Amino acid sequence: MASLLAEKHNTFWHQFEIIVAAGASAGIGLDALPPVRKAIGSGFVTKSITLSCGKLTTGVTVPQWSSILMLRNLKSPETYFQAAFRVQSPWSIKNPNGDDPNEEEVLKPACFVFDFAPTRALRQLSEYGIGLSPNEQNPENAVKELVSFLPVLAYDGANMTQIDAGGILDIAMAGTSATLLARKWESAVLVNVDNDTLRRILDNPEAMAAVERIEGWRSLGENIIETIINKSDKVKELKNKAKSKDLTAKEKKQLTEEEKEYKSKRKLIQEKLIKFATRIPAFMYLTDFRENTLQDVITKLEPDLFLTVTGLTVKDFHLLVRLKVFNTEQMNQAVFAFRRYEDASLRYTGIESHEGLTHYGLYDTVVARE
Repeated sequence: MASLLAEKHNTFWHQFEIIVAAGASAGIGLDALPPVRKAIGSGFVTKSITLSCGKLTTGVTVPQWSSILMLRNLKSPETYFQAAFRVQSPWSIKNPNGDDPNEEEVLKPACFVFDFAPTRALRQLSEYGIGLSPNEQNPENAVKELVSFLPVLAYDGANMTQIDAGGILDIAMAGTSATLLARKWESAVLVNVDNDTLRRILDNPEAMAAVERIEGWRSLGENIIETIINKSDKVKELKNKAKSKDLTAKEKKQLTEEEKEYKSKRKLIQEKLIKFATRIPAFMYLTDFRENTLQDVITKLEPDLFLTVTGLTVKDFHLLVRLKVFNTEQMNQAVFAFRRYEDASLRYTGIESHEGLTHYGLYDTVVARE
């Protein structure tokens, strides 16, 4: 690992001093610690990475350590968390300005444990939490107390999301969280509300009529799309002007207000479109033929129900998809993740939902199961 980090092309890592705290040459027990402390120094100006195969993972305190990457397949929850707790050591200084002995400045407000085997990591977390509360009948309550002190974050494709105790137990058992999969249909990446997309809607009378039929759209007010485009153009104009000369106080205030307003209105449109998108997954359950795409189910099997549930006709929806209002690539990913999760959950209980199934129907495409 040290040799890889030192490779000529890995330029980012060259700013770090690499300490190899492994093998007989690193010393026995605490003998491996002095080289680490020397490399870190005060910790204010140095950058270092300590590589270890087990040394310094218990019983040592290095306040400047701020993160740990778990690259080893530790099976014992106690060993795993002992290693994780090394980076939880607080780093702060008392009386930083020399005039208040009661003042304390926290230099490390947060620390991170990065794990590249999330299922294994969360299984450790669930086992450790349950082990801490052996008399708790509900395992979710046991894990809930632990994650209140050790929050777990997961990347859902758009942002970092904190997973609750139920989600952790889902992942520990099935490899992913049902809550996270459901949130894929509430994600901002499913819809496009940039100016180019809004202009395409505005320039198409049929598209304008379609979006106005979406539930709650009229509550946004008249000409909302036109307002967003005009205000964002005005903001762009003022920002370009600011590059060549200073803006007046009035122009600065106008820039702030215009930017705040158009971002707020754009967010409202995004929320209405996402609310519409959250109704689409229901159509996954309207057919037992898994090879059918969701688009086929909507357009060929249940077009009338689609109108009842969403307020749009199939023709309206196709038009908005063609105008790139909805991101079908992300919809495909969301359907695929849910199909895999559902089948894995059923297999866990000994049920094979669709024997001989070789392909999954996604939103508008079909993929091989494996």
